[in-house]
Amino acid sequence: MRRFQHSFLSVVLIALLSSCSPRDFLTRRLASDLIASSTTFRATQQFELRTGIVSNQDYLSPDYLALQHHGWISATNAACPPTLAPPPCWDVMLTPAGVDTFQSLIAPGDAEKQSFSIPTARRDLVAITGIAKQGNVADVEFTWRWIPLNEVGAVLYPGDVHYRSTTIFRSYDDGWRVVESVALPAQPLDEALKNADSAQ
Repeated sequence: MRRFQHSFLSVVLIALLSSCSPRDFLTRRLASDLIASSTTFRATQQFELRTGIVSNQDYLSPDYLALQHHGWISATNAACPPTLAPPPCWDVMLTPAGVDTFQSLIAPGDAEKQSFSIPTARRDLVAITGIAKQGNVADVEFTWRWIPLNEVGAVLYPGDVHYRSTTIFRSYDDGWRVVESVALPAQPLDEALKNADSAQ
């Protein structure tokens, strides 16, 4: 009788385990796979460059200062239109070196525009650094970095800087999922990536 009970319990346990999906257990490996394959994480970082009249705040932003430092843009003082007050304002243009750098990155129809967007970098997941579960919700902390896609990306998003973010996972009937974009008290992935702290 005891042998029968032991065999029966073994069969039940095997049946229960076989009915579980790998996504039922939130491991670091699963969290890493779900974050790295998410639409939000895989989205390419775009940089929008505006030439022509820009505000002083834009011209002195870190991105524009980096482009100035590399000799890709220059500017002259300009009168501010009412929408960009207070002065000073700047008339920004690509230098010859800037034209050489940007021309292959600009979409053919955007060449004559004063504002255009170019792909510059993609995200690379470095490591899952912690998981805190509470019921069917978990906070997952991870580090990531930018992988530049071109010369402009290498200037604006150096790959040696690591960022730390925390995002939410939720357990559903088909297993754990990363919460990509929804209004919750903790940060969904899109907000976590925007508000990342530098880890170095």
